[in-house]
Amino acid sequence: MKKTILMLSIAAFCFSCGGGEKGGDSKSAAGNPDIEKGLDLVGKSNCAGCHKIKETSVGPAFNLIGQKYENTEANINTLAEKVIKGGSGNWGQVPMAGHSEVSKEDAVLMVKYVLSLKDEK
Repeated sequence: MKKTILMLSIAAFCFSCGGGEKGGDSKSAAGNPDIEKGLDLVGKSNCAGCHKIKETSVGPAFNLIGQKYENTEANINTLAEKVIKGGSGNWGQVPMAGHSEVSKEDAVLMVKYVLSLKDEK
């Protein structure tokens, strides 16, 4: 019961805390339509409530995710599923709430954008 309350509290916090960095460096998205669409989707979502581009917040920084995961089709699909279903354990004890309202196609585009940020300093 305590874990459920904790997870719900964290999810509520993530959804209620907006602001912060919503976009990235425009040169990361320039020229790649998938990355540009992903940037737009991330900017319109509540991702910034828990993630920042270059700093760890509630969740890991996007550039660290890009550094940890190689940009492969398998990793993109795995991470897209985590966006939709949520997950925990890969970045510590704080679970990521699922975002079931995000389509698989949109989640893939968002992940492609995040993985493009691996070189952001």
